[in-house]
Amino acid sequence: MSKATIADVARMAGVTKATVSHALSGNRPISEETRARVLAAAEELNWVPSQSARALATRRANAIGVVLARDPDVIANDSFFAAFISGVESVLAETETALMLQVVPDRAAEERAYRTMMHGRADGAILLDLRVDDWRVPLLEELDLPTVIVGAYDQRHDFSCVRTDDGAPIREIVEHLKTQGHRRIAHVSGPLDYVHSRVRAAAYVGAVGDATLLREGDFTARSGRERTAELLALPEKPSAILYSNDTMAIAGLSYARAQGLVIPRDLAISGFDDDQLSAYLSPGLTSVSSDPAARGRAAARLLRAEILGAQPRTEVVDCNVVHLRESTQGPAAAGPDMSRRTS
Repeated sequence: MSKATIADVARMAGVTKATVSHALSGNRPISEETRARVLAAAEELNWVPSQSARALATRRANAIGVVLARDPDVIANDSFFAAFISGVESVLAETETALMLQVVPDRAAEERAYRTMMHGRADGAILLDLRVDDWRVPLLEELDLPTVIVGAYDQRHDFSCVRTDDGAPIREIVEHLKTQGHRRIAHVSGPLDYVHSRVRAAAYVGAVGDATLLREGDFTARSGRERTAELLALPEKPSAILYSNDTMAIAGLSYARAQGLVIPRDLAISGFDDDQLSAYLSPGLTSVSSDPAARGRAAARLLRAEILGAQPRTEVVDCNVVHLRESTQGPAAAGPDMSRRTS
């Protein structure tokens, strides 16, 4: 039996060969009904377009890049990245676009990765883990590589951007803790050179009134345990701790329980990102589901449009939801109100 061709797919779907090509590449607007007919015909005929032919026709790599300059152990243990990548992939699958994911050890390796993309390895990039005055933004502008920024980055740039409000859920949790009687509320942040860590820390400081009980972590379990130990060693201990991710929160909860504290009677604890295990801890961990997959889908859609020549734009994804669970439910232990005391 001869191998099916694009002409066979077009004939079965009742469209032209050009329409088949556009339906699979995303180069032109195609109705969902027509796209569905084309995909159904391609599946029935077991036809797959040649990647090399598509690359020659479009003069594109048919791939996008994501570079992560983080400790691989942090990536492996943080549920955000897997969910974000799945969201990106769900959009890329529509046009059979490849994802080029690189984990790099340092700035030099990260810069090499972006320059490699510019020389034809990828058509564009998604930029995560935005830093204050991030050096990558002017570099990617210089390289003229289509890029989507994920985060509340406020410096000047010419790229599309996916933004969320990471401050609102922090303020909501602080207000909830105050209604439970907590007055000494601490926060273990992520690295404060990250934009999203700084946004959360600023929201915390604004909600409690000062930064006395702010401690900087690095999203690892070790830093969660160490910062918790520091806070619980204070002469006047906090009665509640908010962590900037669930990994640190779970480590802090474990340490507190090892010291004989009962959660939430002696110490209320909350996290961020709502790891899949957090609801099943004992007690269940209050956290913020941030729907990384929705952010990934939005970033991939914006990047695909920018690669095809659309003007950059900003999309606000309203995806943060606070889940109040047993780890913050219950009145605070009696103690002095030190939350607004200054030295």
